Amino acid sequence: MDETLKMLKALTDANGIPGDEREPREVMRKFIEPYADEVTQDHLGSLIAKKTGAAEGPKIMVAGHLDEIGFMVKSIDDKGFLRFQTVGGWWGQVMLAQRVTVMTRKGNVPGVIGSKPPHILPPEARKKPVEIKDMFIDIGASSKEEAMEFGVLPGDSIVPVCEFTVLKNEKMLMAKAWDNRIGCAIAIEVLRQLKDVDHPNTVYGVGTVQEEVGLRGARTSAHFIQPDIGFGVDVGIAGDTPGVTEKEALAKMGKGPQIIIYDASMISHKGLRDFVTDTADEAGIPYQFDSVAGGGTDSGAIHLTANGVPALSITIATRYIHTHAAILHRDDFENAVKLIVEVIKKLDKDTVAKITFE
Repeated sequence: MDETLKMLKALTDANGIPGDEREPREVMRKFIEPYADEVTQDHLGSLIAKKTGAAEGPKIMVAGHLDEIGFMVKSIDDKGFLRFQTVGGWWGQVMLAQRVTVMTRKGNVPGVIGSKPPHILPPEARKKPVEIKDMFIDIGASSKEEAMEFGVLPGDSIVPVCEFTVLKNEKMLMAKAWDNRIGCAIAIEVLRQLKDVDHPNTVYGVGTVQEEVGLRGARTSAHFIQPDIGFGVDVGIAGDTPGVTEKEALAKMGKGPQIIIYDASMISHKGLRDFVTDTADEAGIPYQFDSVAGGGTDSGAIHLTANGVPALSITIATRYIHTHAAILHRDDFENAVKLIVEVIKKLDKDTVAKITFE
């Protein structure tokens, strides 16, 4: 396993739902610190790594989010089963019989999401999806007291289980939490590739918190940085699986990063969008256009900071997001990094002013 894969494995195997991002933050800090002049965090917990090129140049923010969707313990019943709250967007049909990890003060506790077995349901009920409110988590406890002896308490985080896996086609990588540890990996790799490069600006590689519950860490970290240009780097929808039409999702895995022209949180800044795609064309870097009517990224919070920030979302087409196991293509990650690095090299004060005010 090469160094890039080791980084991707460490990031995705780390556990961190919204509000409990300590593990992935520590991993990101370990990998980004060698390439930054300074690493700090805001009061909500977002990691901010600063690399200065030209001290008086514009400030460029490259933000992925640390959190992954998961669950939280709501209560423990008398028989030791856990009732839970979803944290982030879940579709009930992908949850049943999936393994989870409950994170307690005494250590991690394994479990599985369960429900009433179909064998004892009336025929009509079997045809309907089980509602999330009727699911529970089985940790093998025989009573509430035993579950608490394991260390489980209301408020504990619960995360999906899926170890990082390189598939037979070694460009295809499967893991939990691609949404959005791949964005954190992009921020790390951008700073790494800029390590010995002159660039006319200051770059901030950011791992934000609580994106999945309302872009919250992007709001506080952007307020801290006050960027002149912002990039939200995240996952997008892959439209290359059976049953998906081009009307529903345009992007194909391996065909380059997605340039998001519109989503529910932001209309992309036209000047920045054109500058990025012109740079990609000049450098021969592949990319794809896409729009997502029903979702958003950290750019949605960044672009509303202070007097406004020209911002753009650059995403990686990913299959099965918001499930236990997602798949993406390594080439898309590498081309996203290459594109952002080439763009940063050109973002001097005059160029940023032209993008902003034309």
